[in-house]
Amino acid sequence: MWNKVLDTFLTHLFRSGELTVTFPNGTTKSYGDGDGLKVAVTLHDKDLPRKLIISPEMAVGEAYMDATMTIDDDDLRGFLNLAVANMAKHGRPWFHRPLEIYRHVHRYVSQFNPASKSKANVAHHYDLSGELYDLFLDEDRQYSCAYFTDPDMSLEEAQLAKKHHIAAKLRLQPGMRVLDIGCGWGGMGLMLARDYGVEVVGVTLSEEQHAIANQRALDAGLSDRVTFELMDYRHVTGTFDRIVSVGMFEHVGVLHYNEYFKTVRKLLSEDGIALIHTIGRCDEPGVTNPWILKYIFPGGYCPALSEATKHIETNDFNTCDIEVWRMHYAYTLRHWYDRFMANIDKAEALYDARFCRMWRYYLIACEVTFKHDKQVVFQFQLAPNQEAVPLTRDYLYQDDAKRIKHAAE
Repeated sequence: MWNKVLDTFLTHLFRSGELTVTFPNGTTKSYGDGDGLKVAVTLHDKDLPRKLIISPEMAVGEAYMDATMTIDDDDLRGFLNLAVANMAKHGRPWFHRPLEIYRHVHRYVSQFNPASKSKANVAHHYDLSGELYDLFLDEDRQYSCAYFTDPDMSLEEAQLAKKHHIAAKLRLQPGMRVLDIGCGWGGMGLMLARDYGVEVVGVTLSEEQHAIANQRALDAGLSDRVTFELMDYRHVTGTFDRIVSVGMFEHVGVLHYNEYFKTVRKLLSEDGIALIHTIGRCDEPGVTNPWILKYIFPGGYCPALSEATKHIETNDFNTCDIEVWRMHYAYTLRHWYDRFMANIDKAEALYDARFCRMWRYYLIACEVTFKHDKQVVFQFQLAPNQEAVPLTRDYLYQDDAKRIKHAAE
């Protein structure tokens, strides 16, 4: 029965390109119009057709991790490009509608992130061995979308461009006090202090990141101007001239959006500027891929624009600018994947082959989602005073060297 239902599902989904499937009983069938990308997979577990019908995203990810689904030539990128592009275009069959309704209701449970749960969620991903992240990130350990003013830029160049682009939006002056919510390994805060002469307080829930960030500040001779605290953003006190948050809002959860923006507003001075950088969706509100929730980012969710702006509007902010980055994260993820694969033997030595298949799947799945499925990055520039920033964006595109020199004077 399940083979027949899966056949119906695949016939509905794969209309472009060609997917050839060898079922557990040995039968083989091709789906699609035969033009363009062609991929062949083999299902080795007789229970896999049932799992693929009930939860295709979870089943495909786990089957690849466990090698109960293999792809000819291990063409994982080709398979996910074919699957995500077709799903984005054709959607799900009618019999998946109850599953979608359940996921929309359940997201309020999965995204319930009080302080105690948030710390556990962060530890799941960010307290992995620092050696793992050294295998694929740039030297500054920027674990968020880079800014490619030229698609041929190196990862280091694009990550540096991202940091200075954000700094330009913050309109920094020496001596200002800056809060970095979700400071990671400290790269943003250290750069702002070093190049723009500001004082920075960074907060993270990751013990691994906290220890490394403070050691980096000490090594750089910046510990008198930069401090990193192991603290939930909801527990920060004081007032700051500027607030920056890069790649953290995805972990807040819909139920906590109002609390998040209320906290940012409370901590921001009346003439201050906040810059919130987050993955989002150019689509209506949705749900997080269940495989990503289980294995990569528990409690995570990338908001629709309407979900974020609703709570910006009710917390006494002027929205001074919203910038949308489209393919930048796809480029970033491709760099990360290439670097990870160049160090795959070291990654297997740290963990095991199953973990490496999981990490490969994560990086490629996210890359093709940004390519095919309306995933973007939003940058919200917010201020209590609408005159806190210039009338046009011209100031953002000054020569970086001139801007840094001016900030340091």
